[in-house]
Amino acid sequence: MAMSKKDKKMQRHGSKPSKTVKKTGRALRRDSLQNSSREYKKSTAVGNNKDLWLFGKHPVLAALNNPDRHIRRLLVTKRSADQYLAIFSQINQDIRPLTPEIVLPEVLEKNLPADCLHQGVALHTNPLEDNSLETCCRIEDGKSHMVLILDQVTDPHNVGAIIRSAAAFGARAIISTDRHSPPESGTLAKSASGALEALPWVRVTNLSRTLDMLAEMGYWRLGLDGTAELSIRDVDFGNNIALVMGAEGKGLRKGTIEHCDALIKLPISRAVESLNVSNAAAIALYEFSE
Repeated sequence: MAMSKKDKKMQRHGSKPSKTVKKTGRALRRDSLQNSSREYKKSTAVGNNKDLWLFGKHPVLAALNNPDRHIRRLLVTKRSADQYLAIFSQINQDIRPLTPEIVLPEVLEKNLPADCLHQGVALHTNPLEDNSLETCCRIEDGKSHMVLILDQVTDPHNVGAIIRSAAAFGARAIISTDRHSPPESGTLAKSASGALEALPWVRVTNLSRTLDMLAEMGYWRLGLDGTAELSIRDVDFGNNIALVMGAEGKGLRKGTIEHCDALIKLPISRAVESLNVSNAAAIALYEFSE
């Protein structure tokens, strides 16, 4: 096949003919697009977030005692080794065989948030599996049921503290949306101080539909709102309560309020405009606990 003048010129200068260059370019672009597509699908796949580090004594020990946790690595600093190895020896080895790695602090810290209080121990694990609303919130005869719903509460410290209070006061589950809520993280688990392993966390896509489902299951849906007329001290909605908390500052969204049976408030002094959402949740949970 005869070569064009352009291809002959390129060949003299050490370049391949233009047809080959174009073909190679198309192939490279095609491979690049295919690789990008594979990486995008891999990064957005459901359940792909498998890289979670927990830190601190209480979160790590609670996770180790949770048979639903998939453990990948357990790191302990040399300074803390004697303390933790004695504690680890009390964990049922048949359920959770442990092989702690004793490392320098810098090895542990490179996988953790800056300036976190890791207390010399960290755990590489997978996030917990998703929980079902129907399973966690099913009402059983003769029992009291309380669930806590978070409407776009995004701060992991607040959510962790709320989970701790909810577990302490006997809530059956905590419910939040997939979006506008923090993922499971070491910071959140540290704030929950081990309660993340004890309290089911249900993530939903549509909060309004979830509130309707809870009503059908037999719950009274009570939104905590500082502008409400009813005081939490003056209400009695029985034993099955779905307590709805809004984000600090924004409060409950209009669409969420429309799916509540009533709005209630905490009787606080006028000298204070509002409470931190985790403090408000703790007080409300205490009021509704048995």
